[in-house]
Amino acid sequence: MGTFALARGPLEQLLSLTAEAGDSTGLTINWFWVIVSALNFIVFFFLVYRIVLVPVGRMLADRRERIEQGLKDAGAARRDREAAADQRQALLAEARREGAEIVARAQRMADEARQQGVAETKEDIERVRAQAVAEIDAERQRALADVRGQVAELALLAAGKVVGETMDGTRERRLVDEFLAQVSAAPPRGDGRN
Repeated sequence: MGTFALARGPLEQLLSLTAEAGDSTGLTINWFWVIVSALNFIVFFFLVYRIVLVPVGRMLADRRERIEQGLKDAGAARRDREAAADQRQALLAEARREGAEIVARAQRMADEARQQGVAETKEDIERVRAQAVAEIDAERQRALADVRGQVAELALLAAGKVVGETMDGTRERRLVDEFLAQVSAAPPRGDGRN
């Protein structure tokens, strides 16, 4: 207010000179009050600007930043959600592929185990068959030896009855054995029936 008091004195003098020079009957402009009112308006505007407009501007700027940040965050969340969905789909496809591989591997292992079991069973059957054939051959050979021995004895007894002497010498035994060897080496004759 001190500035107004200092300026009031020269302004009043200027206004009084203007009033003396002119006619006071008409509409007159009081320049002092116009200047004081203009200064009041400027001071009021400055105070309103500093107290109201600057904080409101800051609030609006902060709000605009928050909204922009919210939009950026929403966009990032959408991209993250899409990336997670893509990653989930990729993981699901990978799990399906691995599952198919595991099933194929298990099937292959089952086939190999089955084939190995079949091969082992065939080997066992062949071994048992070969063993049975060997036992049959051995039994047949024993039976043939027994039969040969019995036939030789019978042949010697029959020859002894025909000749009238006992045939028990080594020479006769050798003759019977040779005869039996020739008979067993000759191919068997069929009896004419098919």
